[in-house]
Amino acid sequence: MAESAGPDTRVEPPWTGDEVGTVAGFLDFLRATVVRKASGLSEEQARRAVLPSPPMTVAGLLSHLRWVEAYWFAHVLGGEPDTAPRSATDPDAEFRVAAGTTLADLVGGYEAACARSREVVAAMAPGDTVEFRGERLSVRWVLVHMVEETGRHAGHLDVIRELLDGATGE
Repeated sequence: MAESAGPDTRVEPPWTGDEVGTVAGFLDFLRATVVRKASGLSEEQARRAVLPSPPMTVAGLLSHLRWVEAYWFAHVLGGEPDTAPRSATDPDAEFRVAAGTTLADLVGGYEAACARSREVVAAMAPGDTVEFRGERLSVRWVLVHMVEETGRHAGHLDVIRELLDGATGE
């Protein structure tokens, strides 16, 4: 099997450090894995459905993860408006908006959303809380949730990439 495309520029999470530095390090490693899995693909490959769920393409997952970042960090923690394209009648719309966007723009949008997420977290402490659905939600919870969300979808991308062109690797 072929290795993943491009050099591995991911930064390993710190082996020692504070709570936010460690969790954020793992999240950044996973974010970079997402970008790595999209690297070197054609526009057609990025949109090709190889799993039974048609929205689960490289392009669709990049778009979804961009909006997930914006929702949890910019909207929930940062108090910014929720501008995601989903709705009650189309909860998966953020997967489909990728159809008219280049792969480079999808990666750029994802990376920009991740940068904004880092800014939001840098301005807060792990125990800081915000009002969410009638309860208090901590920065800590959002960070750990995003490690889970990004890790799960990085796994999807790993399988999709191998089915598309045989590229494997971390």
